[in-house]
Amino acid sequence: MNANQIINMIMRIVMRKAISKGIDAGVNRATRGRKQPQQRQVTMDDDAGQGGPTQAEVRAARQARRAARQARENNQG
Repeated sequence: MNANQIINMIMRIVMRKAISKGIDAGVNRATRGRKQPQQRQVTMDDDAGQGGPTQAEVRAARQARRAARQARENNQG
């Protein structure tokens, strides 16, 4: 074996390990579960209007806007 073959062999080993680590890290990050945002608990101690709407309120408003938009589109067409 000459020096060029030895260098190529070592480079292949190093590159294979580096690429495998990168692929494993990417797969692990892609498959890691995302935590769902928790719904804000309203207590009697909370001041009214502090902290913004809850997740349920945002969802209801979004659904109402979507329904209104679909009704407008149905009336136009």
